[in-house]
Amino acid sequence: MDMKRRESLRDLEEDLGYLFEDPGILDRALTHKSYANETGPGVEDNERLEFLGDAVLDLTVSRLLFEYRPPLTEGEMSKIRAHLVKEESLGQIARSFALGRFLRLGRGEEQTGGRDKASILADTFEALVAAIFLDGGFELAYQFGENIFRAVLVEAGPEAVDRDYKTRLQEFCQARYGRAPLYRLVGETGPDHDKVFDVEILAGRRVLARGRGHSKKEAEQRAAQDALEILK
Repeated sequence: MDMKRRESLRDLEEDLGYLFEDPGILDRALTHKSYANETGPGVEDNERLEFLGDAVLDLTVSRLLFEYRPPLTEGEMSKIRAHLVKEESLGQIARSFALGRFLRLGRGEEQTGGRDKASILADTFEALVAAIFLDGGFELAYQFGENIFRAVLVEAGPEAVDRDYKTRLQEFCQARYGRAPLYRLVGETGPDHDKVFDVEILAGRRVLARGRGHSKKEAEQRAAQDALEILK
């Protein structure tokens, strides 16, 4: 690792609040497979770290929710954990640390906005958690994750964390109408690397709401959120 890269990673370590004994593992956590493929033999990407980090994150969030007071039910813990570790949430955390700035990407991913793709950022954050785990052990990895996720729980509360609007809308419609809502894609615009999707929700023949997002899932969630506001 050259000195310029090392100095850059020191800035990231300060933001993370964690100083690596082995800075090489941090560099690997920030190396996307597109860069490794273009660079050739000897450069390891972060996919294996991502796999490990996913498990470390699950355990970290599970422990945090288990220790939450007042105690949460098993169902509440499962639902909140699913929200906290989903791609969108981890992507936002990665953006808060400006991880995209430190990524090593191949030319193709660079040209198509890979530094701000939620999928790449979420995977990178998982790899980063694994790097801390391997470098300093589980307790330090837990402390890092706890500082992030406890702040969310303290500020918003467990009820506000639960933002799976599609699930909530389905439960509402099943209880009131005896049927699940139908999601229909009604349009998509923009280039392949930056598409915008438009989705509408129907209950029978009635259009409940419409939503727009950079993925079908995001558009559906936004439409479901609007539908819940209207119905309630």
